[in-house]
Amino acid sequence: MLWLLLIAVAVLVVVGGVAYVVSRRSSDVDDGREVPSDCCGAHEVCERDSLLSKTNQIVYFDDEELDTFVGKSSLDYTESEYRQIEEVFLTLRESDVAGWLRSLQLRNIELPEDLKEQALLIVRERRHLL
Repeated sequence: MLWLLLIAVAVLVVVGGVAYVVSRRSSDVDDGREVPSDCCGAHEVCERDSLLSKTNQIVYFDDEELDTFVGKSSLDYTESEYRQIEEVFLTLRESDVAGWLRSLQLRNIELPEDLKEQALLIVRERRHLL
């Protein structure tokens, strides 16, 4: 009777060990997603594609001229002002959009609504890919 109990315990240990190894390997398997060349490697804590920042340091994206729009409502842009902001937006790399939005937020610059939607769409898509 004792030997049956020992066999049952041994089987449970072996099955548990196999399950542990399989679960560890499946977490290390490449999921087919391509890692961007500018990836920092810290996917879980990376701020690159986050709209939140741990610092209040303003980073400029060669867009100092946009500081003239500080405090302006997103609904009050003229066509020429819209084009000025759009030109900066269209020159950004996708990987810079989240940082640019953080920068604008820290500088109290609101984007026109449709540019804001486009920018947020890019950020959402990049988050989904990472």
